[in-house]
This record gives sequence, C-alpha cells and structure tokens, in this order.
Amino acid sequence: MPPSSIEPSGRPHLSIVSNESAAPRPGGGAGPVLSAVDAGASGAGAPGTGKGSPAGSRAGGKGPDGTASGGAGAGDSKSGGAGGGAGFNPLLNPAALLAGAMAAWRLPASLCAVDDRDYDAGTGPAALHAVDRAAAALIARMTSGLSPTAMTLAFYDWWLHLAAAPGKRAELALKAWRKAMRFQAYVTASTLDRALPNCISPLEGDERFRAPAWQDWPYRFWYQGFLLTQQWWHNATHGVPGVSPHDEAVIAFATRQMLDMLSPSNSPFTNPEVVRKARASGGMNFVEGFRNYIEDTTRKVTGQPQVGTEKFTPGEEVAVTPGEVVYRNHLIELIQYRAATSDVYAEPILIVPAWIMKYYILDLSPQNSLVKYLVSKGHTVFCISWRNVTQEDRELGFEDYRKMGVMAALEVINAIVPGQKVHAAGYCLGGTLLSIAAASMARLKDERLASVTLFAAQTDFTEAGELQLFVDDSQLYALESLMWDQGVLTAGQMAGAFEMLRSNDLVWSRMVRDYLMGERAGMNDLMAWNADATRMPYRMHSEYLRKLFLNNDLASGRYMVEGRPVSLLNLRVPLFVVGTERDHVAPWKSVYKIHQLTDTDVTFVLASGGHNAGIVSEPGHKHRHYRIHDTPLGALHLGPEEWMEENAPVEGSWWPAWEAWLAGRSSPYRVGLPQLGAPGYPVLGPAPGTYVMQR
Repeated sequence: MPPSSIEPSGRPHLSIVSNESAAPRPGGGAGPVLSAVDAGASGAGAPGTGKGSPAGSRAGGKGPDGTASGGAGAGDSKSGGAGGGAGFNPLLNPAALLAGAMAAWRLPASLCAVDDRDYDAGTGPAALHAVDRAAAALIARMTSGLSPTAMTLAFYDWWLHLAAAPGKRAELALKAWRKAMRFQAYVTASTLDRALPNCISPLEGDERFRAPAWQDWPYRFWYQGFLLTQQWWHNATHGVPGVSPHDEAVIAFATRQMLDMLSPSNSPFTNPEVVRKARASGGMNFVEGFRNYIEDTTRKVTGQPQVGTEKFTPGEEVAVTPGEVVYRNHLIELIQYRAATSDVYAEPILIVPAWIMKYYILDLSPQNSLVKYLVSKGHTVFCISWRNVTQEDRELGFEDYRKMGVMAALEVINAIVPGQKVHAAGYCLGGTLLSIAAASMARLKDERLASVTLFAAQTDFTEAGELQLFVDDSQLYALESLMWDQGVLTAGQMAGAFEMLRSNDLVWSRMVRDYLMGERAGMNDLMAWNADATRMPYRMHSEYLRKLFLNNDLASGRYMVEGRPVSLLNLRVPLFVVGTERDHVAPWKSVYKIHQLTDTDVTFVLASGGHNAGIVSEPGHKHRHYRIHDTPLGALHLGPEEWMEENAPVEGSWWPAWEAWLAGRSSPYRVGLPQLGAPGYPVLGPAPGTYVMQR
C-alpha cells in the first residue's frame, strides 16, 4: 500500500511526488508516489510499529534504523504520524476508500487542465500550425499557388445548383440543340458557297482567327465550331440560380482556361498558318521552335532573363534620364533628376512606383519617358527605386513600405527643397500606398503635399477585376502558406498569375509563334521591363491581399496606421486620377470609385490602352486618346457609364493635360535650380542606382 498523505484539515489530499532519477529518497521509497487517504472520523490513524526518523515518518517506507514508519502528516518518529503507519489498511476505513476513488476520478481532469495550460503557453500550437502551413505550401507548389479546395468548392457550388435547376438545364439543352442546328446549316451552306459569312464572330480582342487562312476549308468549320462551343460554355457557367458571384467567376475563368488550351489555333494539325509554314519550310519551323523551347527552358531553369532583354539594360538603353541617388535605406533608393531648364517650378514632384515591378516603366527609352517629359517642362522630379527583397525581408510589412518609402522620401525632399510642398504621384500599388500615406498625413494635419496623382491605382477593391479570382480565404491561405515557406512571392509566381488573366495573348499565342511557327517576336523596352520582375515579401503581400483586396479595409475606414484608422475623406488636396480602358489589373470603373471616397476636387482621366501601355502614352504615340473631366468639391456625382457618355474622347496623349494641371496648382513663379542632395543627404551615385540592378 502506498504511503498516505493527509492535509492538516483532515480532508482527502491528492499528492504527486515526482522523482525523475528514481533514486531512493531520504527515509526510503523511490520514483513517483501517488497517495490519497482519509484521516478517519477520529482524526488519527493506526499507530506506527516502530521508531523512525522524522524524514522517514514524512516520506513513508523505512527509516534510517531500518524500521517501518508511517504517514506523511503531523506526528513524531514514535507515532509514525497522524496518517497511520505500516499497519494501516484502507479496507478497514470506507471513508479512505471513497476518498481514493474520488481522487482517482479527478486525476485525468486535473492533468488535462495542467496539460492545456502548458501546451497553450508553449510552442505546441505553433509547431502543429507549422505542419499545416508546410502541407498547404507543398500543395500550393504543385498547383502554382492555386487552392484546389477553393476550386472544388466553386465547382460544387455551380454543379449542385445546376443540378437543382431543371429550367436552366432545359435552357442549356435547347441552346445546344439550336447551336448544333445552326452549325450544321452553316457547314452545308458554306460548302456550296465559300463566300458565305461566318455564323459566329470572335469576341473583341480575340486575334487567334484573324488570318485569312482560317476562312479556308476545313479550318473555318473547326474554328466556328470551337467558338459556338465556347459560347455555350459561357452560358452554362453564367446565370445558374443560387451560385455565388465569386464562385461563378471562378468556374467561368477555369472553363475559359481549358477552352483556350483546346483551341484549334494551338494545334499544329488544325492551325492553317502552322500548316502552311511547315509546307513552305519543309518542317524546319518545328526544328526552330524546338530550339526556341530549349533556349527558353534553359534560361528559366538557370534564372536568366528572357531572350532579347539584354538589349534593354537600365542605365544604358532604358532609365537613362540624368540624375543622382541622394538617399538610400534598406528598402528604397531616392533618385533626384537633374534639371533640364534654366529655372523650375517651386514645388517638386515625388513619384511612388509599384514594387511589383521596377520603377523605370516611368523612365523607359528617352522618347517615352514620363520622367524626362516632366523634367523638360521645368519640374524637379524625385522617384523611388524599390529594393528587390529576399527571403531575409520576409517580415517587412505594408507599414514598413509607408515609413521607409513614402515618408522617408518626403523627409529627404523637404531637406533638399525646404519650405515647399510636394506634388506626389503613385502608380498601381504605389498609388494605393500613397493614398494611405496621404490620408494618414491628413489625419495628423501634415500639410506637406500640394496634390496627389494616382495612376491606375485602386482605393476600393469591391470590383477589383479578375485578380479577385485569386482572393478568397481558401486561396489566400494557400498563397500565404507558399510565401511562408519561401519568405517571398517569387517573380515567376507573380508573373504566372497575370499571364493566366490574359492566357491567349501572353501564353498560347506566344507558344504558337515561338514553338510552332519557329519565330521570335521582337523585344521592345516595355516588354523588357515587364520581364524584369521583382519579389514580394511574405508579410507585406499577405497584409495587402487580406486587408485591402479581401476585407476592403481602406474604403471601409478600417485600415489602421499607427493604431488609428485612416480615412480618404480627410484628404483636402486636389486629386488627379488616371484609369485605362482595357486595364485587367485595376479596372477603370474600380479606380473611378475614388469619387465616392473623397471630399475634395477630383480630375479623372480615362486613357486608351491597358494597365501599362495606357500610362506610358507619350505625345506623338499613334492611336491614343483620352477623356478628362474635373469634378469640383460639391459637384454632382456621375456614375462611370454616365461620365463616359458625357465626356468625348480627345485625340493624343494625356501627359500634357496632367503637366498643365500640375503647373496650375504650383506657385506662379519659377525658382532657381535646386541643389543635388543636401547636408546629411549626399549624392551616393548616378541614376538609376543599384537597387534597380538587383535580380
């Protein structure tokens, strides 16, 4: 029988005595001892049988003299303690038996409570969560960052609702029958009359079937049948009652990707242009295509840039506007461009580009450099060049980009051009960051900004375009796990997401040209810049996607800066906002929502082109136009479609309109040329600096 333990009050007591070494304790016994006894009604146990030491009476077992001693409670060596001695028998004491049973019943709950506290206070949860992250990261690597769970849930949402909609199924069956009859009639009639018009035309922007060879037999039948099938699948994936808009968009996108892959234009046997090229070259186009494939694969595996990009090196062919790096921290280099006029406007311009790509999209070749254009008009221009982060920068957050980017740059500019306000311009993600920084400055009554310009930058993400296909809780968990494992989102993974949005133009048409036709498209400065991609740090990109894309915190007034929410309604400086007509990254209707979020003058420009080409729209560029309208504070608000109808397009570039807008909000007098750098901010080297060279 194990030794007993009694509290002074006489209540049953559960004690656990641990001895990890299992060595004999003073007074005898070894190892863990669990005891539970009751003192009995009389408050005294059976007397001890011999003399033992006090230590032996407390611990039980044999004392130093070799005699048995009793309990662990009060008492001396003669009595063996109040808890009883070697002759104690719990079977003769029902109260002690009951107390022991109750203590044994309470033991698991007590141990579980202790275990939960120890587990929660230790590294247990983090370790198990890391296992989940690692598993999700492994799956994300195999799926190019996509969440199979999100895709499966979207599929079941569509499929189950379609199964429960007999009317929709009947409609699809009727459409399939009508399209089949339409196609059959077309095949029959066009066999007899080759000049018969097509029964269906490609969508606007679809250039796959524009070549005259597609009108020859049998190619015209193949591509017409494909377009009819594509149209039917569009009907099948849209308008199913009960399907959530997000899941509908995901299913439509996935279906479109599969159809694009199966297009007759992608097969060497069903593409008439490839067949003609093979006949004319004796099949050498396939040999050249295979060489192109080997070269591209080798460059990708070895981390080399795309073919032709070596002709557009920053500082040599692109990013050549004269300037100096006047500040550098861990995240940015600040470039001050040399003046090209005898005097300048008093207010300098700060350009905040996106860090998804390199800054020099705004300083490409001399003929299409926005920076050079502004300098030639007498503006003092500063531009941020972001560092290409590595795995060691995984914990850099969005707030770090605000502090070490926009705010640090403003501090330097104020030292170089003291006493002057700054015209700030942000592009894409840089524009979103600038709007947050400006709202934070407005809350603090920091009046260093003269105006804010946003190029293709979103502040409301409720209708953020097809990028929202990759933004839901399941998808973000997969992407965050991948970034958690890598520390960054790599340039290739970022580029892959944008390529999927325009797979016809950026994937399949390129594969047909390079690998089936055996040709190489000429590289230009914008394409070379697009290939010079960067990495995104884990924490920053996770915060950006969750707080802005998923939760829309900025537009909802929940975005926190230094522990306080910021609001764009606090902005009092005038805004110049540019959207582009064919922007798939920042749709212009989403950019237009800045009208609803601010309480200041807004000049909005809708330019032709896409996210990049619409901004790099220098004067003299052919086939360019824009719409522009100023909405002063207090004016009636127009919806985007109504705004577009009321503002006729203006031929040419929007750059002169913006430069005139800046000049009109600058001091009426011009000043002498500012110094390059300032005390405490010496010139560190020539533009374009060192960060832009990082791969």
